[in-house]
Amino acid sequence: METLKFKNGDKMPAIGLGTWKSEKGKVEEAVKIALNNGYRHIDCAATYGNEAEIGRAFNEIFSGGKIKREDVWVTSKLWNDSHRKEHVIPALKQTLKDLQLDYLDLYLIHWPVAFKHRVSFPSKDEDYLSLEEVPIIETWNAMIEAKKQGLVKHIGVSNFSSKKLNDLMSKTTEIPEMNQVELHPFLPQPELLQFCQENNIHCTAFSPLGSSDRSEKMKAENEPSLLKEPAIIEVAKKHNVSPAQVLIKWAVARGTAVIPKSTTKDHIISNLGSIKVNLEEEDLKKIAGIGRDFRYVTGEFFVTPGNPYNNIYDL
Repeated sequence: METLKFKNGDKMPAIGLGTWKSEKGKVEEAVKIALNNGYRHIDCAATYGNEAEIGRAFNEIFSGGKIKREDVWVTSKLWNDSHRKEHVIPALKQTLKDLQLDYLDLYLIHWPVAFKHRVSFPSKDEDYLSLEEVPIIETWNAMIEAKKQGLVKHIGVSNFSSKKLNDLMSKTTEIPEMNQVELHPFLPQPELLQFCQENNIHCTAFSPLGSSDRSEKMKAENEPSLLKEPAIIEVAKKHNVSPAQVLIKWAVARGTAVIPKSTTKDHIISNLGSIKVNLEEEDLKKIAGIGRDFRYVTGEFFVTPGNPYNNIYDL
């Protein structure tokens, strides 16, 4: 398994199990299937609403003794309603309680967006806090404090543009170790990836297969399918693998981590098996030639008429 190496020597497995949209009643079994079939990286978030169930899976697996806690990389994320400095560590402790863990391997600021405390999702402008009211550096300094307390080993961000990263980096000596963003052949984001690589910031690719199971209100009309893209299908047929395996290995080949989500046993196992796919230079050129520019997770769900986040990825 390829890994991403951190400055202190810790290694994060390149392929993890994503849990966004994993339904309660299914995600516990999915995590157990993943861990029992070779996964050593699980990606979580408070807002997914399923960390307590994931915690039951961790407790069962780790208490069984065959797989140790220290052998599994666990990521979670701070939700937007807990950006004030006094709310960061309590939110983290709730996540640790739900996941039944003593520490996280990686904790991320989920979005550069702030809500009022205990607002799970805004319905009106007044539910938001501007980044003048709660600067990212305030949140980041609390993340640093969580690391000092031993609650997390590594800290980073998610959904940050290079502009937003630059701004944060100008205000701290402890730069983010990870930026988790949407990355796939329809949205390769080469400039952002290069910026992160040049600044020793690892990247994790979310929605690597196109997140076709998103709610209908999050979807564009007639949006394109990664799994049905002719170039991806052609490369998959050439190697006698699935389109999903090609997409996952494409992400790993770029030096990023990748977190495909599934609650289906065959898909979970097949996704990890993509590590054995050997994409050749001509395959990567063919995929690069797709030339489509499409973002599945637009951030438009944060838009209300007067809030300050109308161009989330340009901030």
